[in-house]
Amino acid sequence: MPEHVLSAEDSAPLQTLGSLPAHAPAADKLNEKVIGDHDLVTDKEYYSDEKSLETASGDRDSSVEWVNGEPVISNGRDVSKYLIDIRDDGDPAITFRSCVLGTVFAGLGATLVQIYQFKPVQMSVSTVFLLLLIYSFGTAWAKFLPRAETVQGGRYAKLAPVFRFINPGPFGLKEHAIASLVSSTASSGSTAVINFAVQRLYYDTNVKATTAVLATFSTGLFGYGLVGLLRPLTVYPSEMVYWGNLPTVSIFQTLHFDSQGNAKRLKLFWGSLGGMFIYELIPAYIFPLLNGINIVCLATQKSHPGAVDVITNLFGGTNGNEGLGFGAISLDWQYIGSTYMSYPLIQQANSWIGYVFCYIAIMGIYYSNAWDSLSFPMLSTSIFSANGSVYHQSAVFGSTFTLNETALQEIGLPALTGSNAWANLTANLSIGALIAHCFLFWRPCVVDSFKQARKGTQPDPHWQAMQKYDEVPWYWYAALLVLAFFAGLIVVIKGDTTLPWWSYIVALLLGGFIAPFSNLMFARLGNGIATNQLMKMVAAACNPGRPVANLYFSMWSHDTIATSINLAGDLKMGQYLKIPPRAMFLTQIWGVILGAVVNYVVMISVVDAQREILLDPEGTNVWSGQVTQSTNSAAVTWSLAKQLYGPDGKYFLIPMSLFIGMVPTFFQYLIWKKWPVIGGVAVDSIMLPVIYMFSAWMSAGVNSTIWSGVAVGLVSQLWLRRYHPGWYRKYNYILGGALDGGAQIMIFILSFAVFGAAGKSNPFPFWAV
Repeated sequence: MPEHVLSAEDSAPLQTLGSLPAHAPAADKLNEKVIGDHDLVTDKEYYSDEKSLETASGDRDSSVEWVNGEPVISNGRDVSKYLIDIRDDGDPAITFRSCVLGTVFAGLGATLVQIYQFKPVQMSVSTVFLLLLIYSFGTAWAKFLPRAETVQGGRYAKLAPVFRFINPGPFGLKEHAIASLVSSTASSGSTAVINFAVQRLYYDTNVKATTAVLATFSTGLFGYGLVGLLRPLTVYPSEMVYWGNLPTVSIFQTLHFDSQGNAKRLKLFWGSLGGMFIYELIPAYIFPLLNGINIVCLATQKSHPGAVDVITNLFGGTNGNEGLGFGAISLDWQYIGSTYMSYPLIQQANSWIGYVFCYIAIMGIYYSNAWDSLSFPMLSTSIFSANGSVYHQSAVFGSTFTLNETALQEIGLPALTGSNAWANLTANLSIGALIAHCFLFWRPCVVDSFKQARKGTQPDPHWQAMQKYDEVPWYWYAALLVLAFFAGLIVVIKGDTTLPWWSYIVALLLGGFIAPFSNLMFARLGNGIATNQLMKMVAAACNPGRPVANLYFSMWSHDTIATSINLAGDLKMGQYLKIPPRAMFLTQIWGVILGAVVNYVVMISVVDAQREILLDPEGTNVWSGQVTQSTNSAAVTWSLAKQLYGPDGKYFLIPMSLFIGMVPTFFQYLIWKKWPVIGGVAVDSIMLPVIYMFSAWMSAGVNSTIWSGVAVGLVSQLWLRRYHPGWYRKYNYILGGALDGGAQIMIFILSFAVFGAAGKSNPFPFWAV
């Protein structure tokens, strides 16, 4: 990692990220002018005197770094003040048009997200893909359907109210946002559906549609209820950015706000989207080897077989579970994505440190034969028998999904690959470090946020601009929690879950406790920590010998957290775009309901069509069962927690790492109190939870995209952000969203046209080695 990534020059903004000031400074003259003109994030040509932002701000904030008259965006306060427009045109949000478009494209969004659950690289679906389609249909709707004005004064004048209801006029930003958020919310329940895929693949149990929909609905609503109660902490403050949403917010405002600067943005946006749409056909279908190019692998194909194995393990990575992808370059944007153009530098720098440890740890574990690693593939999320074959779990747990001690004695205990055991261990390290970091470093921010919410003194300008709208009362969200609780209780009692009712309550309480920690991390850094390891440990204690019960325990604990993060990000987007809170409330509930249905239907289609590939430990470079395999492996092994993870168990270190992970963070805090900056690096900018998590990032799947992502992050967040802040502010997020949109539109078409998402696949004729 280059030394200047966390240099003294960066220490001030990084330190701000680590510990928020209690109060943001009062708005300066620039901000007063901006609010008056409704142009917060503007090019310098927007000012009538054509002065730059630097000149226009006579007493600009001295804590912000300026380069060539442009502010360097370093933290959440900079985002709120200089990046996102505070403008609010007061246009309607919930209309017949926005409801119809949101409902239709919710099916599309949920479908695409579910498809990615069965891909070799896990990618989130950018809202850009959906908002572009919705924008196209919305503007066409406004242009071509009759309006009330067309019949006024004529024989059909009485139909004017009907036409006004159907076509209220120009397609506005808030209508557009509502329709897009319905579709993105519909995707947030997809993680729960993976449990039903596991039952279908590994336990030959076809969960009833009613059970699946009701369970997904329960986790979604419970997550939303938590988000509503936690809004003062996870949504309102400026530092709660949800960085991955910034490309989407920028595109919304660019498409709908008329200004001189937006013409250039729109030209870049549509040109980049069209170019990526055409280009993505090449690496995704015609020439998939472009997903991973490694000179070392190409130059050593004729080496000794033993040497080739070692080289492939370290340098390979184009195919699923092939290798660690060291030095590989990917030219397939669908697997790179704009997240590296959105995540703040502090997150990416810490992840790079994690990558270094990942290469060392996984190679070291495998070739030192730790956990008997040499008996199994180096990378896999499947579970194996001692002889290296795939574990015969159905014989151990039978049709009742409970442990058969006699069969266990005959077949033996399951084993994890070394990389999978390491991934589980680092996941627990991350959870422990996350909890400790929130308590030690971010506690003052939490206290101040709730005080500001209670007194109505939140300094964020976007929160202040929202005060003219009626807020959603806290008891509305409390009612959602009650409704979600009883919906889940019905599933537990009536469905084939094998989960006791009291264990279900423990799962909800555990998820509710961990949710604030995960939301804080995600909001501040752009990505969170996988907390499902903690859920599986508690599930094992509550439901020994019951893998299916453990699946459902994890669903109502971990998946509740996952949906709460997604929905909190949408609420923040609503705050940025000035969507009335009560409109957001109805929007997200409707999206949760739609997603519960669509995700289940798509899962059935993919699992039935690609069953053999999804059960294969290696998969292909198009389809992979790594998510279902990992979920099932965890459920099976944790159901045998006493034998595998107890004091005498092979993997005892894995549960202990939850507590081990807290210790370094405690010492980091003591050092930070004494020496806040060491060698030009802010001590609290070292995010141990992130480092731990990325120390096992290459433990499964396709790994040839890592170095390309690092390159994109360096160009965007280091070079452009610091040395060309004007271009970064105007175009960085627009470009990232456009590239995502073009790639994902093509992938959606290819998934059903040739990749076999609906059944038969049509691979491109083989022509290149």
